[in-house]
Amino acid sequence: MKKRTLPLILASALLAAAPALVLAQSATTQSQATTQGTPSQLVLDNTQRILATLEQRRAEFQNDRAALEAFVTSEFEAMFDKDYAARQVLGRHGRGADDADIAYFADALASSLLRRYGSSLLDFNTRLQVRIVSENALPRGLGVRVASELLRQGGEPIPMTFLMRQSGGEWKVFDVQVEGVSFVSTFRRQFDNELQNKSIRQVADELRGGRVQVDAGI
Repeated sequence: MKKRTLPLILASALLAAAPALVLAQSATTQSQATTQGTPSQLVLDNTQRILATLEQRRAEFQNDRAALEAFVTSEFEAMFDKDYAARQVLGRHGRGADDADIAYFADALASSLLRRYGSSLLDFNTRLQVRIVSENALPRGLGVRVASELLRQGGEPIPMTFLMRQSGGEWKVFDVQVEGVSFVSTFRRQFDNELQNKSIRQVADELRGGRVQVDAGI
């Protein structure tokens, strides 16, 4: 299940922090009342809009991948705190690094992610639903954790968690966890060996050139 499902989850997470954070019909009114003005509501509102756009423009996106790429990139830039996420991926290798190097790596990582997984959105089942389980503060005031379950017909719910922080006065996503597995942690392990022998910019250049690719097939 993971090999087939995770790329789709990641592709949608790049847009709005969740693949389909749309409430189950029976819980809509109650959840809207309890999540109004919270990171959970922000995710819900953006995802509903994105899913509607995917349905309306699916044929266009299938025939015009440039239009799909522009759409995915725009939504990703709006919702994802890519520089902060990049620092988390770099871990110890990013300590003391210049902001310019972090931003350069963040752009390369984002481009690689979008290039590899963005087109998966065209295969995504927009009828899937997610139940929001909870929203809790992260330790040390680092942000919030939005826990949810991806609801599938004929399958067990998939636990999904979205970590968000305020950046520039807005809530943005910096990590996604599926079945307890963090994408930030996965990419940190993936790049650790490369960063032991190369500079941040060298690894970023390899990402940009396609010589190194992100792999979320965990």
